[in-house]
Amino acid sequence: MQTLFLLNPTAGKADCTRQLPEQIRAAAARTGLQPGDYTIRVTEHAGHARELARAAAEAAQKNGESLHVYTAGGDGTFNEALTGIYGFEQAAVGCLPFGSGNDFLRTFGTKAEFLDLDAQLTGGVVPIDLMRTSLGLSATICAAGLDAQVAYGIPKFRRIPLCGGEVAYALSIVEQLCGHIGRTIEYTIDGEVFTVDCLMCAICNGRTYGGGFCAGPEAQPDDGWLDVFIVRKVSRLTIAKLLSLYKNGRHFQNGALTKEAEPYFIYRRAKCVTLRPQDGRGPVIATVDGECAPCEEVQVAVEPLAGHILLPKPAYESFCAQRAQQRAR
Repeated sequence: MQTLFLLNPTAGKADCTRQLPEQIRAAAARTGLQPGDYTIRVTEHAGHARELARAAAEAAQKNGESLHVYTAGGDGTFNEALTGIYGFEQAAVGCLPFGSGNDFLRTFGTKAEFLDLDAQLTGGVVPIDLMRTSLGLSATICAAGLDAQVAYGIPKFRRIPLCGGEVAYALSIVEQLCGHIGRTIEYTIDGEVFTVDCLMCAICNGRTYGGGFCAGPEAQPDDGWLDVFIVRKVSRLTIAKLLSLYKNGRHFQNGALTKEAEPYFIYRRAKCVTLRPQDGRGPVIATVDGECAPCEEVQVAVEPLAGHILLPKPAYESFCAQRAQQRAR
């Protein structure tokens, strides 16, 4: 087996390449990995993690070996590696959360568990569903509408002096709330077609996005289904209430919308979702794993158990125990 560590020096607030390589070497020695069994690479540009992961997967397949890839960065770096190994059955990818969002891991465990190198190297591989979207593959959530518009607007505010991440985020929210609120969207969900004046929607394989917004509080990443939440268009005064529900996952409990959320949300379970703007205002903004783009049409389809991920030992054991309980019911 070969192990590849991909370190993104631009992810998060601190450069992980300063101390992490030595920590990796120490953890590798403790868990019995020899220097020839693993490689540490630093990514140099956008898309580099995908390129390095695919090259490693191809080499491992040629040599008849399995491959474990650990990405030290954020959800974007993890997504690149996940895309890179896609289609290689003997390869799996895990994440060391050094980014700003780190939403992928929240479905499975805690940040502390995923930062524990010893737990990572003694963990295990589990299969999960993937989403094939108009913006590429994803293991978590594809969103469109107000939240994606906010994310899309952040970079221009970051170019302003003294506008860090939180300030840029706040300014982008203000800009969106001062503009035209809501879009008219036609949804096709497993053949059902309907049109809604809505603020946004989230198509969930994982549970959180946007740095901890719990859009799909009961989403299961290996059940072959997507949880779809559509937020109806509301007044600006009501938006704050809805965002509080949405952020904390209080809009959905025990397989159904809560009474408080029911007037404002539409929920579906689906295999395939398509949305198209119908209001003549141009493309809708969509986002996947921090990547944002305007789209004339957004398509999302589940690919059951098409991904292989690495979980640190506590999260792996918990995940396996939960699945065993479900099978026993």
